[in-house]
Amino acid sequence: MPSARVWCRLLGVHPAVVESVELDEAEQVLVARVRLRRRDRHRCGACSRRCPRYDAGRGRRRWRALDLGTVQAFVEADAPRVQCREHGVVVAAVPWARHGAGHTRAFDDTVAWLATQSSRTSVRQLMRIAWPTVGAIITRVRADIDAQVDRLAGLRRIGIDEISYKKNHRYLTVVVDHDTGRLVWAAPGNDKATLAAFFELLGPDRCARITHVSADGAAWIAHTVAQYCPDAIRCADPFHVVVWATDALDKVRRQAWNTARRQPGGSQKDRRGRTASAGAAQTMKRARWALWKNPENLTDHQRHKLAWIAKTDSRLYRAYLLKEGLRHVFAVGGETGKEALQRWLSWAPRCRIPEFVKLARTIRSELAAIHASLDHGLSNALIESTNTKIRLLTRLAFGFKHPDALISLALLALGGYRPELPDRTHT
Repeated sequence: MPSARVWCRLLGVHPAVVESVELDEAEQVLVARVRLRRRDRHRCGACSRRCPRYDAGRGRRRWRALDLGTVQAFVEADAPRVQCREHGVVVAAVPWARHGAGHTRAFDDTVAWLATQSSRTSVRQLMRIAWPTVGAIITRVRADIDAQVDRLAGLRRIGIDEISYKKNHRYLTVVVDHDTGRLVWAAPGNDKATLAAFFELLGPDRCARITHVSADGAAWIAHTVAQYCPDAIRCADPFHVVVWATDALDKVRRQAWNTARRQPGGSQKDRRGRTASAGAAQTMKRARWALWKNPENLTDHQRHKLAWIAKTDSRLYRAYLLKEGLRHVFAVGGETGKEALQRWLSWAPRCRIPEFVKLARTIRSELAAIHASLDHGLSNALIESTNTKIRLLTRLAFGFKHPDALISLALLALGGYRPELPDRTHT
């Protein structure tokens, strides 16, 4: 029979005292009965201060420990309550588990590490727990890490964006650090109040140290940044600016398609009796990707479509050239990009295409942020990459009932402070 010290290491309950270890034949689990050392007794579960005993609580309780081989293991001990001056009547702390947890620290840390490294099915089957339990565990582990590190320390250049995490317009607002590449903050919502909570958490002194903020053209981001970081340089994300032009181009393409299909021979009945595009209208409908893609990525067939559009619809081709002209602005950047943007702004209002006339007004309203992006080369590419990873985690986190679990998983995986496996020595 192993000694009490060996059982402490196996179960991860050091420095408690193991009184007995038995195999529960009815439940087929290993139960280790332990007691706290005198110096660890009667401490607040929230702040770990020594407090007077209040009562015995609900008596003895069990904590799930890491499996020993193929057998589930539990730690059993008294769970009295104490009277804390700050937190009131709470369950006394135990050194082997976090406050309010039903699992040992070693179990929690292992589950959190697996959740950031492997699939949902693997975590559930290996650890023999339900997926909602994983959400509760990673939320606890993330809170424990946040109590030890300051994720918001040293922020200078940040990126802000929103990402949909659930249907019915459920969004997260995320903030990344451009200098470290880390996700530093996330919260449910996509409005001024949500982003204001981030800056309130940051505080006036650290807000004053923010030098650059990259974001799309959302008004709620611009207004909140101007309120809390008036001296920060706001950089418009080039990708979103070009997307504005691409959306305007697609509206012009749909107008050209509708015009073409109303012409004689522009539509016909298919085998099911439905109206379908034909002739020039069909070619126009299928030209979307040729108009959207960058010229260097076009196939030969798509180049032929563009040449056909140039000959048959000068208005649509002019819209395509305007889109490419705006893309060229960000491709060259710097002073050259500013000069190209100025030429674009002199062309767009006179192009006789309402969608691009409207876009020119939008770009003039965001001119300072676009110039800042051209000067400093700052974009939302990093945060878009982070959003892509969060989308993958969203699929992994399917089944979590609250976004806090998803946010915790994202911060553990992308926040730079990953959970570590228990009792691992790094050499």
